Amino acid sequence: MSSASILETPSATHTPAAAGVEGGQVPERVAEQRNLLQLVQLRWLAVAGQLATILSVRYLLGVPLPLTQMLLLVGLLSLFNVASWLLARLTAPVAHGEVFGALLVDVAVLTGQLYYAGGITNPFVFLYLLQIVVAIVLLRRHFLWAIVAITSVCFLVLTSWHHPLNLPATTADERFPPLYVSALLICFLLNAGLLAVYIGRINANLRERYARLADLRQRAAEEEHIVRMGLLASGAAHELGTPLATLSVILGDWSRMAPFAGEPEPREEIEEMQRQLDRCKEIVAGILQAAGEARGEAPAHTTLHTFLDGVVQRWRSGRSAPELRHDHAELPDLPMISDAALQQMIVNVLENAADAAPAAPITLHARCDDDALELRVLDEGPGFLPSMLDRLGQPYQSTKGRPGSGLGLFLCVNVARALGGRIEARNRDGAGAEVIIRLPIAALRTAGDSTQRGR
Repeated sequence: MSSASILETPSATHTPAAAGVEGGQVPERVAEQRNLLQLVQLRWLAVAGQLATILSVRYLLGVPLPLTQMLLLVGLLSLFNVASWLLARLTAPVAHGEVFGALLVDVAVLTGQLYYAGGITNPFVFLYLLQIVVAIVLLRRHFLWAIVAITSVCFLVLTSWHHPLNLPATTADERFPPLYVSALLICFLLNAGLLAVYIGRINANLRERYARLADLRQRAAEEEHIVRMGLLASGAAHELGTPLATLSVILGDWSRMAPFAGEPEPREEIEEMQRQLDRCKEIVAGILQAAGEARGEAPAHTTLHTFLDGVVQRWRSGRSAPELRHDHAELPDLPMISDAALQQMIVNVLENAADAAPAAPITLHARCDDDALELRVLDEGPGFLPSMLDRLGQPYQSTKGRPGSGLGLFLCVNVARALGGRIEARNRDGAGAEVIIRLPIAALRTAGDSTQRGR
């Protein structure tokens, strides 16, 4: 009779909001919230089961029961489950004490139902064990032992105080009435079935929680790796400043010397060296600026078209080949914030495409889709190895065979993730590879803040 109510009891207070379960909450909160929602669903099954059991025993089997009192308990349990559902819609975390209180409500309802239906002579008395198992899963040790003690006291009280349950009389050959045996079997099946379903779902939530924790630990390790690389890059940029300045002075002196100034070929070579040296200075200055050590300028406000044109121009200035086909005709010219890390992410993808096929053209398609900026970089190289696609974004995954290579996509994936976006890669039909960058438009309007937080 009161059987079904129990299985859902503990849930009533185990977690925060139902809305946004997947929305970036910590794994513990997500697992607790899902447990709570499952318990709320199970309690509705419990209410339906109690109601069906009470009415069936009374009207189909003809066993007299105090319907008013027992149906009132079912109604109170229903109201309590509505309150539990409302709690599941909140964002505040749920404490163990509140879960304990919810369990006490279910124990009280079960005890009340048993009091009006035969006490310990009712086969559904074994549902107290289900309540204890739920407490084992959801509560800390001191709360658990409190539930054990309270259910034990309730059991003892029902041995002496209860309304008699008038079952049909047994015959001389029967030790227990058939109705009692049937109810006992139903109680066993309820306990076994509900435990299997409930504990199975809880374990699934816990496994997902552990998987999320492992993913967070992996991300933390990657971010620590990025911080170390940033410190090394910043230090190297400081150290390179002096030799680059010295080389610039030497080249300036050479350009004014008669043996070089009068010869077109040496003069052109010196000018080319000076341009490459200036390029090195720009790269060093960019590293220091990205690290916040050069000057405290805020990221520049610009538009998507201007930003992408600047990125393409920056990439072309450092390479004479291959050809870059740039297409953003379908892209709306929305306002955005330009950030050094965002620019470098796109440049890194273009560099990888150029390295894959040095003599073939590269294509950069840009468009907006579902409030996101989508950039597709296509090359005509040999494509990615299957092992690289499986481990995309992990450091030191490269086909270049050089020590320390394989960091470009790793950094790109982390910058995109800091902006709430993602990077995907695939091999094209025939030949070549495609790298897809998807970034939320909303994040691009605060790109400076987001990428700084992601570093």
